[in-house]
Amino acid sequence: MVLVIAALAFASYLTRSEPRPPQYIEGMMSAYSHTAAETYERDGPQALDSFLQHLEREAGLRSRLFDAEGRELSGLDATDDERETAASAVKSGDTESKSSGGRVLQARPVAARGGGAYAFVATFQPGPPGQRGSGPRPPRPFERFPALGPFNFLLGESKAALVARLLAVVLTAGALCYLLARYIVSPVVKLREVTRQFAHGDLSARVSPLLGRRHDELAAMGRDFDDMATRVEALVSAQNRLLRDISHELRSPLARLSVALDLARKRAGAAAAGDLNRIEREAKRLNELIGQLLTLSRRESDADRVRLEDVNLASLVRDVAADADFEAGGRNRSVVVSECDECETLGTQTLLRSAVENVVRNAVFHTPEGTAVTISLRCERNGDEDRGGGNGDGARAHRAVIAVRDEGAGVPDEALTEIFRPFYRVDDSRTRETGGTGLGLAITERALRLHGGTVSASNVPGGGFVVELRLPLGGEVRPD
Repeated sequence: MVLVIAALAFASYLTRSEPRPPQYIEGMMSAYSHTAAETYERDGPQALDSFLQHLEREAGLRSRLFDAEGRELSGLDATDDERETAASAVKSGDTESKSSGGRVLQARPVAARGGGAYAFVATFQPGPPGQRGSGPRPPRPFERFPALGPFNFLLGESKAALVARLLAVVLTAGALCYLLARYIVSPVVKLREVTRQFAHGDLSARVSPLLGRRHDELAAMGRDFDDMATRVEALVSAQNRLLRDISHELRSPLARLSVALDLARKRAGAAAAGDLNRIEREAKRLNELIGQLLTLSRRESDADRVRLEDVNLASLVRDVAADADFEAGGRNRSVVVSECDECETLGTQTLLRSAVENVVRNAVFHTPEGTAVTISLRCERNGDEDRGGGNGDGARAHRAVIAVRDEGAGVPDEALTEIFRPFYRVDDSRTRETGGTGLGLAITERALRLHGGTVSASNVPGGGFVVELRLPLGGEVRPD
């Protein structure tokens, strides 16, 4: 508010000289001249002197009263120009004007009630060029108090001056509000950016270094967020470390168990072969689980940070499909590639192959016997469904979409996003016959995220289940 008031006062100062129309000047001069003559005839030179000084002080008008012989009647000093202009007005009987030193002298004859002939001379500054006349203005109440003079903008009459003052208010208040809004919103924007980084897996993101020396409530909220982020980072790190350590510790007894199993086979007879085979299968499953745990732990801790290289997605999809089809043949199932555009991306071959392979193996497990798992690779431009095909248009594509579809029963709609969480199983019984360990799709999701891609699942109307892996192409890859 102080800034707004100061701007208004400054605008008032710039527009303090307000032009007056000729009729206004004529009326003011007539009133002042007759009042001066009547004051002199009624109360004498001393009263006239007080009146003329009051005019100069309150109305900004230097004025003198002369008689027919050219004598100044108030006792104030008078210039030669004022005397000459007064004499001309008395002689001609009409208003006379003269310019002197950039100012205007105006003398008008006055016939007082007492019968005397006088000449009232006023000196004032002319109005700005191109504007209609200027001249005396009425006294303003605030001019009685010089310290409050700048606030005469409250009594301005000119429309142009009013517009200028309103513009000053709007611009000053607007600039102040803009700066204030930026100051308030700035930490919120920074907190939002850090929150986004944190949500994308960067648990080291903190907002306090971006807030500088702020000590308001928003800075306190930022510090609280950092405390929470530090705690979450510590918990996640401890969880990953626990998984990694336990997995490593389990590998040693498993290795000893395999050795003991081989010795038991040699010493036991045929009667124990079934039990030993069962132990071997469970040991292999446990070893597979530990391997997946270690893989997931590495992905979550970014130990296997992507090392970018050109990866031919078409070749990768065909290789995975061939291997999966060979394995699925023993279970009366098959894997086919329905379409395969020529696409390339930047990433790590082993990670991407593992991601695609986990999805395909999962589809082979759930598709009914006598059916096929269908794999397609499409290159989409600008997020639409246009395909690059194998004609070299793939360089202009926006992303590659690998879709893996099976003919199984699908999953409940509420579980479509949950299946990518570690150890999540649609079947709560967790029997071996209903699925694996619940880690394959979690590993796929993390691998895709490391390559700047996404993975999603959906049920196919009429039956079936499809998982889509989306990857940016070429130089568009943005690993998180």
